[in-house]
Formats: sequence, C-alpha cells, structure tokens
Amino acid sequence: MNLLLIGPPNAGKGTQAKKLIDHFQMPHVSTGDLLRDNIARKTELGILAKSYVDSGGLVPDELVIDLVDQALSQYDLQKGVLFDGYPRNIAQAENLDALMAKHDARLDTVILMQADDEVLINRATGRRVCSGCGATYHVTGRPPKISGFCDICHEPLIHRRDDKEDVISHRIDVYKQQTRPLVEYYSKTGRLLKVRGEGSAEEVFEKIMSLLGNKE
Repeated sequence: MNLLLIGPPNAGKGTQAKKLIDHFQMPHVSTGDLLRDNIARKTELGILAKSYVDSGGLVPDELVIDLVDQALSQYDLQKGVLFDGYPRNIAQAENLDALMAKHDARLDTVILMQADDEVLINRATGRRVCSGCGATYHVTGRPPKISGFCDICHEPLIHRRDDKEDVISHRIDVYKQQTRPLVEYYSKTGRLLKVRGEGSAEEVFEKIMSLLGNKE
C-alpha cells in the first residue's frame, strides 16, 4: 500500500509517519530529507538544489520530482512507500500520479490529518526544545521535570522562532491556501481518509489503522 500523509503544520504527521513506517516496514519518501541528503552528498541534483536554497528561492517542482523519481527507482513499490511533505499542491499531485504510473504503481491512500487551528497553535506555542540534545517538551502536555531544563542532558530549553504564534498562524494560512485543494483532488478519486489529530499518538495511530483496515 502506497500512502501519503497530508495536513496542516503540527497536526501530528511526523509522529504518525514514524509509526506507519515501523508498522509496515516501508521506506519513507520525504522531499526535505531528499534535498538535504543530495546537497550533503553533492550530487548533480543536490548542487542544483543548493543554488536555489542558498539564494533563498523555492526549489522548482521539476527538480523535486527528479529527486522523488530517483528515490522511487530504488524501492519495490509493490511493497509500499510512505510520502510525507510532497505533494503540496495540485500540480505536484498530478506530477506524482504520473511518476507513480511510470513505475507501474499508484498512490493508493491519502491520510488527511485534521485538527482545529487552536490545537495546532497551542502545540507550537507550548513546544520547548533542548538547546543541547534536541529533545522536545511541551509546557502543559509534556513538561520537563525541572522547568526550563532538559530531563536528559540538563541543558536549557528554548522556544524556537518557528513555534511563535505569528509564524505558526502564517504557516496554517499558507496550508489552507495552497495545500487544502489537495483534499478535493484526492477525495474525487476515492483515495482520501480523514483522521482527527487530537488525542495521544497511540490513539490517533489506532484510528488510522482502523480506517486502513476498513479500506482493505
């Protein structure tokens, strides 16, 4: 089963992606990871991508699809793969469908992670990250034993700029404008499953597995 996770920032996509990968033992295709890996290895595509990143521009869709194509050629798509972070708009979705067909496969199921804006903002504004080891906490959901300091390495916790309310609110607005149309695109083809992202990670995962089981 080839899967795609979509949804607004802080809906829990990263957490559920890890659980699905572990459960199904499938490869994970993340365009962010692909970009970083190719740039670090100084591949031909990585050098080209770095030129856009260094100038502050967006990496063109054509380059991203080349990276995804290269990654898919390494996998047995009949055993499944999980996409995360791509596609983000209709044009990218159409490109991905064409690319999957090229590899004699298809994107079977799209899992839409949903949560109210207030929940998404609270998750971000309450998040604290260790300045040393990178461990993550939340001021109310998962507070450290000693306020302001990491349980593991005891370094100070920081509130990242990306987790400030104005930044996360803007990211949610961008999602609604650019990515939400994907919901209609995938819904029309009967591939969309909707899952509420509230609750514990285990509860959300159980919901996803139940929906996937019903789909099968």
